[in-house]
Amino acid sequence: MNRSIESSSGGRSNNARARSSIAGFTVVEMMAVVAIVAIMATIAAPSFSQLIASQRASAIATDLFVALIDSRSEAIKRNVDSTTAPKAGGWKAGWQTSVQDPNNAAATIVFEDHPAITGVAITGPDVVVYQSSGRVQGNVAPCFAVTATQGSAVVQRWVAVDLSGRPLVRMSTCG
Repeated sequence: MNRSIESSSGGRSNNARARSSIAGFTVVEMMAVVAIVAIMATIAAPSFSQLIASQRASAIATDLFVALIDSRSEAIKRNVDSTTAPKAGGWKAGWQTSVQDPNNAAATIVFEDHPAITGVAITGPDVVVYQSSGRVQGNVAPCFAVTATQGSAVVQRWVAVDLSGRPLVRMSTCG
C-alpha cells in the first residue's frame, strides 16, 4: 500500500515552484512609476521655489528687524546714538551696528556684525541712527526692501521703521 504521490506540477521540484511565485516588478511597471514621479516633481518644483524664496526673504527681513531693535535698545541703554550701517558694498555685503566708545570719542564699539547675504537683495537708507531717546534721527522714516529670488519666484518683504523708532516687518510696501 505504499503509493507514491506525484505533484501536480508535472514533476517540478519545490524550489522551481517557489521561484515562479516570487512577486516583482516588470520593466514596464517600473518605467510607469518613474514617469509618474517625474511628472509630480515637475508640478511641485515651482511651489518649492516660491517657498524657498519666501523663507529667505523672511529670514533676512527678520535679521534686519532684530538688528534695528538691538540698535534702538543699545541707544537707550547707553544714552548715546547708535548706528546701523551697511558694510562696504551695500546692505547685501552685511551690516554693522555700533555706538561711540564712551572712553574714546574717536572709536566705536561694534556690537553686531552681520555677514554677507547670498540670494537676496536689500535696498534701504545709507544708515539708520537711533538717538538716545530711541527715536530715529531725521525726518524720514527708514524703509528697507528685501527681495529674494529663487528660479522664477520673486518674493519681497519690507522692514519699515516709524519715526518713533519702532521697526516692523511687512508684506506690503512701506508708507
